[in-house]
Amino acid sequence: QVQLVESGGGLVQAGDSLRLSCAASGRTLSTHDMAWFRQAPGKEREFVAAVTRSGSNTFYGDSTKGRFTISRDIAKNTLYLQMNSLKPEDTAVYFCAAGWVGGPNSHAINYWGKGTHVTVSS
Repeated sequence: QVQLVESGGGLVQAGDSLRLSCAASGRTLSTHDMAWFRQAPGKEREFVAAVTRSGSNTFYGDSTKGRFTISRDIAKNTLYLQMNSLKPEDTAVYFCAAGWVGGPNSHAINYWGKGTHVTVSS
């Protein structure tokens, strides 16, 4: 059973940076494509970023491209999301996910973390 535990969320001001982490069980990062999604209050879950299991490809959603960077540390079994130039509209619960990702609009997720809250004040 794959387990994903997010951390690093919090309250920040617009323009600040924040780094989220996702601790994964076993060799999840090597056997699954990994992704970050987010869900704002009253809105549908949105694709944020993904990295393929080989590490050779990354994908980003239109709203986060250029500001967010996804990375991973295989040795630590940890996925990261570096978020820069944060905006109030980035406020959401951020979820770590594992499965298959072919692009921002093409993915099949098998496992989800419970999420971490990010609030960006103006």
